Amino acid sequence: MENEMNLLNDSSAIDRLLVGADRNRKQGWLERRLGTDVVRNVKTFFQTPASIIGMAILVFFMLVALFAPVIAPPMNDQVDPFTIPRDGFKAEPKPPMTEWKRNAPEKNPFWYRWFGIETPTHVLGTTPGQWDILYGVVWGTRTAFKTGVVITVAVTIIGVVIGTVAAYYGGVVDNVLMRIIDIFMTVPFIMAALVLSSVLSPILGRSILAPMIALIAFGWMFYARLIRSNILSVKHKDYVMASRVLGVRDTRIMFRHIIPNAIYPTLVIASMDMGGYVLAFAGLSFLGIGADLGYADWGQIISFSRDWITSLDVYWYTVIYPGTALFLFVLAWNLLGDAIRDVMDPRLRKQKKHD
Repeated sequence: MENEMNLLNDSSAIDRLLVGADRNRKQGWLERRLGTDVVRNVKTFFQTPASIIGMAILVFFMLVALFAPVIAPPMNDQVDPFTIPRDGFKAEPKPPMTEWKRNAPEKNPFWYRWFGIETPTHVLGTTPGQWDILYGVVWGTRTAFKTGVVITVAVTIIGVVIGTVAAYYGGVVDNVLMRIIDIFMTVPFIMAALVLSSVLSPILGRSILAPMIALIAFGWMFYARLIRSNILSVKHKDYVMASRVLGVRDTRIMFRHIIPNAIYPTLVIASMDMGGYVLAFAGLSFLGIGADLGYADWGQIISFSRDWITSLDVYWYTVIYPGTALFLFVLAWNLLGDAIRDVMDPRLRKQKKHD
């Protein structure tokens, strides 16, 4: 009786029973290959307005990152393409559509002629210090993807491994690991990352590596707790107990049977946190921690205008363009995370069907 009640509470199981009961329904090739649940989830994902908007924004940023050398070509003598070219050293920003005066690029991008631009021009203006805003925003897209993906993947893997070990073995192992997590979580996340990044910067040099390591070091604890709570409800399932009786190794049980059945909520949270880590990295850059001066990063571009905050009514472009890029990038990942949650959570699917 208890197994029957559990079966009725599992919407995916109900869906499989309904599909099996409907003998006359024809399954497509993709559905036969991937399974009914996968095809249904994919269709639902692309029918959700939030996912469509988020995916459209994210595809736009992907195209900008992919074609960055074409949209904003590096200078011929430029060693690092992520270094923003500058037009002198004057403190006052230049407005959009101002011509280059010093160190002008030898060749204009091809799309200049679409707008009738014939001379090297700062299309979006310059920051204080004469850093070209367009170049920084375009190449900053690559920085956002690089930092966001690496940090999110790293904290997810670390959290999943530690949380799985704690939940599977329990006892002393669980208590020790959970107390370590409690100690880490007593310090505010951004404050801890700021301190560690400040310590690592002189050792590793001015680069994006120090803030990335700092954000990873203090970002995995929530994922460990989340996966632990899910595994505690999975590790006593019949298929796990059967594997133990058959003498299957613990590592195989964890990575083959337990994690795949408990990781979905963690992946949903990770997709939603992708934009948050990019925002945290931009915050550290705004504070002057990490990336070298002039590195193409949205947070650093905004930080160049700190001394001109009282004049943003005139020099608005120094903040609006990189700030809008950062806002849309974070929004896209949040929308995608919400859509993935709606698709993967059976309770939300039930609620929407009833509505």
